[in-house]
Amino acid sequence: MIMRLYRQLKRFRHEDRGTSLVEMAFIAPLMLSLSAGVFEFGNLIHDKLLMEAGLSDASRFAARCNSQLYTNAGLAAINCSDIATNIAVYGNTAGTGSARITGWQKSDVTVTIGDTGSCHDAVVAGVTEYRSTTAQVCIVRAAGTLVYNGIGMLSLLNIGPITLNGFHEERLIRF
Repeated sequence: MIMRLYRQLKRFRHEDRGTSLVEMAFIAPLMLSLSAGVFEFGNLIHDKLLMEAGLSDASRFAARCNSQLYTNAGLAAINCSDIATNIAVYGNTAGTGSARITGWQKSDVTVTIGDTGSCHDAVVAGVTEYRSTTAQVCIVRAAGTLVYNGIGMLSLLNIGPITLNGFHEERLIRF
């Protein structure tokens, strides 16, 4: 009986069929979870970049928007802040179509055009802080938040939604 068991163990030790299946059983869960994590992280970065691109476009538009030109020309006044918010979220001035990022809304974006707190003296105590032809330089700021729910990998790890924040600032130019 012992000899028979010994022969079976010897044959099992020298046999290499099925070793790749055992190795795959050990490695596959690790590789799948790593791949899913990389995919989730890539999706998160993609949404963050889309959000920052929208905020950049919005602040660039708002820095050059001048509703007074429309009024002086006898046209209806425009709301530069509202149009800039449309550009940030939807990528167009009308605010139509689908949002750049699923779930991103106009209420998540704030465009501030030349508030009194955002204007700075160009020259302070004889030192040039901002190069400008005017005495003050005003800033346009587009800020936004996005709640990233993900595609499922984070929820498997019991990590709640992540809030992405971003902003972009431009000098107020107003053609």
